[in-house]
Amino acid sequence: MNLFVSEGNPHCLKALAALEATGVQCGVQFVNHDERVVPFLSRPTLPALALPSGQYLFSSNAICRYLFEVNGQECSELCDQWLEWEATVLQPALQQALHMAVLQGKSSEVSKVLQGPINVLEQSLSKRNAPYLTGDSVSAADLVLWAGFFPVLSDSSLTLGEHKSLKAWFDRVAAMNACQSAAQKVLQGKGLQGMKSYMQKQPAPQSSQCRETQPCNSNSAEEEGGERVVSEEEMEAAALTWSKGLNTCPPATKKQHPILPQEGKRNVLVTSALPYVNNVPHLGNIIGCVLSADVFSRYGHLRGWNMLFVCGTDEYGTATENKAREEGLTPQQICDKYHAVHSSIYKWFQIDFDYFGRTTTEKQTEIAQDIFWRLHERGFLIEDTVEQLRCENCQQFLADRFVEGICPHCSYPEARGDQCDKCGRLINAVDLREPQCKVCRQTPVIRSSKHLFLDLPKLESQLEQWLEKSTSTGDWTANAKQITRSWLRDGLKPRCITRDLQWGTPVPHADFKEKVFYVWFDAPIGYLSITANYTNEWEKWWKNPHQVELYNFMAKDNVPFHSVVFPCSLLGAQDNYTLVNHLIATEYLNYEDTKFSKSRGVGVFGDMAKDTGIPSDVWRFYLLYVRPEGQDSAFSWADMALKNNSELLNNLGNFINRAGMFVTKFFEGCVPVMELQEEDKKLLALVSWELQQYIQLMDKIKIRDALKHILNISRHGNQYIQVNEPWKKIKGGDSERQRAGTVTGVSVNIACLLSVMLSPYMPAVSQTIRDQLNAPPSCINTMLEGNGTFVCSLSAGHRIGAVSPLFQKLEADQIEALKKKFGGQQTTVRNAASAQSAAVPAPAVAVEVGTVNQVDPEKAKQLTQAVAEQGEKVRALKAQKAEKAVITAEVAKLLDLKKQLALAEGKNPEPAPQKGKKK
Repeated sequence: MNLFVSEGNPHCLKALAALEATGVQCGVQFVNHDERVVPFLSRPTLPALALPSGQYLFSSNAICRYLFEVNGQECSELCDQWLEWEATVLQPALQQALHMAVLQGKSSEVSKVLQGPINVLEQSLSKRNAPYLTGDSVSAADLVLWAGFFPVLSDSSLTLGEHKSLKAWFDRVAAMNACQSAAQKVLQGKGLQGMKSYMQKQPAPQSSQCRETQPCNSNSAEEEGGERVVSEEEMEAAALTWSKGLNTCPPATKKQHPILPQEGKRNVLVTSALPYVNNVPHLGNIIGCVLSADVFSRYGHLRGWNMLFVCGTDEYGTATENKAREEGLTPQQICDKYHAVHSSIYKWFQIDFDYFGRTTTEKQTEIAQDIFWRLHERGFLIEDTVEQLRCENCQQFLADRFVEGICPHCSYPEARGDQCDKCGRLINAVDLREPQCKVCRQTPVIRSSKHLFLDLPKLESQLEQWLEKSTSTGDWTANAKQITRSWLRDGLKPRCITRDLQWGTPVPHADFKEKVFYVWFDAPIGYLSITANYTNEWEKWWKNPHQVELYNFMAKDNVPFHSVVFPCSLLGAQDNYTLVNHLIATEYLNYEDTKFSKSRGVGVFGDMAKDTGIPSDVWRFYLLYVRPEGQDSAFSWADMALKNNSELLNNLGNFINRAGMFVTKFFEGCVPVMELQEEDKKLLALVSWELQQYIQLMDKIKIRDALKHILNISRHGNQYIQVNEPWKKIKGGDSERQRAGTVTGVSVNIACLLSVMLSPYMPAVSQTIRDQLNAPPSCINTMLEGNGTFVCSLSAGHRIGAVSPLFQKLEADQIEALKKKFGGQQTTVRNAASAQSAAVPAPAVAVEVGTVNQVDPEKAKQLTQAVAEQGEKVRALKAQKAEKAVITAEVAKLLDLKKQLALAEGKNPEPAPQKGKKK
């Protein structure tokens, strides 16, 4: 094992302290903050623990937990709760405190930010009357929390004088040699100043009210800690809004095509990055582009905005030519085949495009050539001779993505012809060392060819003026701004817009008639041509910047083409084009601990998801739950099962089903009369606040964060039902029966609200809930009016429909089978040892006393390796807090392997009975 850490990084302090405290044999390597250690993550992440199997742990808390597990110290449930609290409550407060103390020089204000978490720790330690957080011995939680507090307590005005229990605990942990050594290595005795270079590279934290709950009170890892304090005014306002009902609300509107901009309405044009036609999209592609755009488009429609959502397949370029060659088809046949595949996948995922088109159309040629001539006439195109790589074996010039070689900057051996995935630097393909054609693996040769370039330097000042306005007034994600700034920082350079290909939009210039437009000049124009194929009045959307807001959804690798290259094309064309107002880019979604790979059979691709038997709404929910909004995230089968079973089944589904069943069982299917008490008004206020937060976040395209507020509402509802026990009160006197009626009526109305809020995320489930509740159509628009309007939409006497469960449990064996199915070669390699071990003959039932099992050194060697790998897998699952059933299954495999190993070594596979240990 090898632990990678950097100086001044407080998260590395945790890992190093845990390593020294446990004494686990592991190398330590100090690297720069910018070093990208984990190969499948797109940004530097430290600390990182490289495991012998080639896997990585890159959560500091998971690393600490893993090291303790390796050392034989199991993490208790209380330890896990403290680790969860540290990650979700303490860390956001610490990030804000460190930002203030290190970068803003406001050490005196640190105490205000940390007061809440400090109080929680003080109360917990004083109540437990134990030297450490989980008992009488140091746990991973002690080191993690100590390391979090150490930088601010060592060098700021914050003191723990009043908090005696906390101070005693902190001093006790700080006195450990492991902690002193780790602190010296990471902070170099410089205190907060030793963290300055690290903090300067971190994004400014968002100021928020810190959650102060104790971890042991939380029923869910995602549960909002601590109940929000609700004022009398809020309760009365919520009750007043509730009483208004649906009478004055406008009816829900249906789409009428073609959708065109309207005077006096908010006209929103939504685009999703055009997927390459020859690639079957995987889950990362789906969440990064079409699914995120779909959720926002559905939400905007519910808000009453005039929405148009367009997308389509990007069909020109080298990739299509090569795919056609592989399959023995023409490029057009390949496009037709895979366009249908894409359409089918998106239909199954319920992506509600207003129009899903393609780029191989007459309109594409017409519009692209018009923009070309306008750029040419205005002097924004220049000619130059370019050296290109040509594969003589394939008889074609190689597009950048079909060349691979050694990066000239960092020596990464698998750099592409346009960019290195390791150092992130842009590359000219001819500068690659030892280049290879990715199709045939032959070495290409350099040939010269004359091309046309978009003169980006000439357009740079116009671009900067527009960017200044768009990024300051629109909602651009942080990574979109950062990537765009990095392009501008070094100065723009002319960008080639032509290619030596046959399959593409032809260049209409006589001197370049053998060439086609380069895909990144041509493809974004597809948005315009797809809209033009949808309606002849397409210019009302695309040449109407004062009346139309444009939202672009994409993964971050597409940002520069949407924020620099394409806007420059439209600015240079000088034809009043609509430019992007809001650029929303996700980070990358990985698959378990690696990348998606169709060739290796790793990961779930769009055409496979429906074969899993898991409904598309559940897929949508989980992908949106782990949407990589601020950093890379990973799809995990164990986590998907956990979220389905805990959040959907036990939280959301449980509440909605109970509310409906109470109406059916206790009130003959009719909503009972509701007489609100203070407790009910308080719940209405809490739910109204969650609704308002949901709307604010969705308006800002914080799709993942908004989803948490839906789940918070159902948690409030479950608690409300549990406290009031309507199933008991219905058996009591008149007042108790009335109380049961009020609780049931309020609950079923909250269920109706949840159906509306869920609609963008889980459209089928949302409709099912409304069908079961027989909800009036106008509830959809009403709830999302303004800042959020929670009204009584199911009044007393309203008859609901038949109620049935919404979700099914995902069983551990089902998930394990799916994980193996989509694990590709990695699973095959892991299972090889198991297969070998399975071939070891089992011992005879009756063994004569004194008989020695036959020793098989070769099998013993194989099984030793298999036991080590399986043991590591179990520890990693525990560190990641996988579902208990999954861990149990893997532990069983480990025990079986150990028995097989004992046999191969000639030992008795059954452990000898242990004698009582002396205390």
